[in-house]
Amino acid sequence: MRIRLLFIAAILGLSGTGAALSHEFWVSPDTYEIDTAQTLVVNTRVGQNFKGSALSYFPDQITRFDLTIGDRSYPVKSRLGDRPIMQMQMPQPGLGVIVHETNDKRLNYSEWAKFIKFVEHKAFDGVLKAHAQRGLPDSGFSESYRRFAKALVAIGGGAGQDRAFGLETEIVALANPYTDDLGAGLPVQVLYQGAPRIGAQVEVFEKSGDTVTVFTTVTDDTGRAMIPVKPAHEYLLDAVVLRSTGNDDVSQGPVWHSLWAALTFRTPDR
Repeated sequence: MRIRLLFIAAILGLSGTGAALSHEFWVSPDTYEIDTAQTLVVNTRVGQNFKGSALSYFPDQITRFDLTIGDRSYPVKSRLGDRPIMQMQMPQPGLGVIVHETNDKRLNYSEWAKFIKFVEHKAFDGVLKAHAQRGLPDSGFSESYRRFAKALVAIGGGAGQDRAFGLETEIVALANPYTDDLGAGLPVQVLYQGAPRIGAQVEVFEKSGDTVTVFTTVTDDTGRAMIPVKPAHEYLLDAVVLRSTGNDDVSQGPVWHSLWAALTFRTPDR
């Protein structure tokens, strides 16, 4: 058991090595379209380029985990160590929205180059300058982070609409990928503390079989972006906030805090 826990901790970036710098975290259903008589099987994954290891269920690492269909929410009930992390009989038809929020985790930066790579990859303007102005060192500092992941699944006909779920940051689909016309793309809105995030980078991972294409777009002055999509593809959208913790003493804890919003869905074959 100890070896298993250490392995999972390493995957999650809890070892403090900075291994989680550019790793995404997402909710990964085995299938995105099911009948009400079927069981929805879901993993949570962490990795790069939309490829990652399935994680086990540890309730002390989770703040929130539930499935919402229409106006009803159902808490996910799993046992310690379960993998897949979720196996649930579908209670009703509609658009199912799975919401998963982790607790805070922490990583250490031993190399300045790793922080620069992270900041540039996620397009955090002004962060490197702010780091220097705060008198922070180029190594030996830490960052805390929290994940806010959602997935959209079609149960039965899949009718319904995604919405804001009160997460500190989240991506909201403004159309239903299973029932609406996606000819012009899927409109989404990125929120932070309930308000639209203007000029936020959205990274898009587009998967078909083993082929993954990655591109980015930026939200407009309403926090919205149109995501071009193709039929029969799986998508992971990612938007990250990086903010100061208010602590400039590296010996007293993290100096930066990142918040990762993710949304997964699959476009129908038709």
